[in-house]
Amino acid sequence: MSIRPVKRLIKSKPTIEGAGVHLRRAFGFGNTSDFDPFLLLDDFRNDVPADYLAGFPWHPHRGIETITYVLAGTVEHGDSMGHSGSIAAGDVQWMTAGSGIIHQEMPRGDQAGRMHGFQLWANLPSSLKMTAPRYQGIESDEIPVVKDDDGTEVRIVCGSFWGKQGPVDQVAADPTYLDVTVPPGRRKSLPVETPRHAFAYVFAGAGKFCNASGPLAVPTEPVGWLDTAPPSEAENRSLVLFDRGDELVVQAGDEGIRFLLVSGKPLEEPVAWYGPIVMNTQEELRQAFTELREGTFLREGEKGRKGAGK
Repeated sequence: MSIRPVKRLIKSKPTIEGAGVHLRRAFGFGNTSDFDPFLLLDDFRNDVPADYLAGFPWHPHRGIETITYVLAGTVEHGDSMGHSGSIAAGDVQWMTAGSGIIHQEMPRGDQAGRMHGFQLWANLPSSLKMTAPRYQGIESDEIPVVKDDDGTEVRIVCGSFWGKQGPVDQVAADPTYLDVTVPPGRRKSLPVETPRHAFAYVFAGAGKFCNASGPLAVPTEPVGWLDTAPPSEAENRSLVLFDRGDELVVQAGDEGIRFLLVSGKPLEEPVAWYGPIVMNTQEELRQAFTELREGTFLREGEKGRKGAGK
């Protein structure tokens, strides 16, 4: 077995999206090759309603899949095909935008005002950029949970892990999307197929991700890290990008550690990306925005009354 070394450890960065939603971006809108087939990961955990209630009003998507995983509160959504609904705590919505969809996502906090969750964007291969849009809505109790003897717990959103299969299927990137909890002080090895790109995003506790020679201290961005002591732990809101190997090792800290573990097969295709639309060429990108201006963005059979029905 070869242990995946840590390639980069970075802290997610504050940003504002939508109509004024304060969130933190783990990666996105930069070099896409290291994370291929994934494009962006946003951490929208927020306990201040004024910082998220404006939400994400009507906006288009084409050429990607968006994966929304809610931990607390709800996200109400509607789209141009007439779908509407709510993503509640523990639920997942996997939306394949394909040829084009216009939708909105409006966060609503729980009784304590908390709105916690994540959104991941996965790229579509060129052969499926213009596929018909679709949704997979997964409720919390449909997501299998596996537990090891040492107390390690894994929620399997998508992909196969420890003999269990996640409920999301027929996804182009063939990803594995896990919510992993390792108890305090435990050292755990987790399998990841060698050809896949993989990253972890820590959102509770802290720990060390190790390579073959033991715990690895890695520098953080930006340049200038040489002037400081590099961190030895991945803490809350830290993104860990792994190099190649067939397993990763994590040593949980005194409070344990909880993280998303995501991996996928790289598409290795050119990326032309502007805002919510991701194509393969600049010509395709320009065409998409021309269609938006001219009102021909949505394909026949994929138009409906906004917000109608389920």
